[in-house]
Amino acid sequence: MASAAKSIIQTRRRYIKKPWEITGPCVDPENKPALPKAIEYRVFCPATAPAKALIPNSDPDTVHHIEYYSCDRRRSRPPVRCTMLRKADVEGMMKGKSFDADDFPRPYLPAKVEEDDDVVGGGYQK
Repeated sequence: MASAAKSIIQTRRRYIKKPWEITGPCVDPENKPALPKAIEYRVFCPATAPAKALIPNSDPDTVHHIEYYSCDRRRSRPPVRCTMLRKADVEGMMKGKSFDADDFPRPYLPAKVEEDDDVVGGGYQK
């Protein structure tokens, strides 16, 4: 009987401590339990909020135009149009087009063509 009582006392001593042996944040008198109670956990459901959310907005006349590089001409160019041509399309376009001698630039020709085979200092020496 004495051994049973002794084991019960030792078991209680293991779980119940003297106040001066307790250390840590729970010793502080301002310590509050971190877990909320069941009725404090979620007062209302997210879908049924008691008040509407306040979204800040302003008049369009008083809003400044703030954009990243809003005046940059390089980024405001129209998109480059790309046309894919097949060989048959190009051949059809070329059949309908005629070329004239005036369409090409005139070649530069001097009035007199001079052969430089036998000229001194030019061409190959014999």
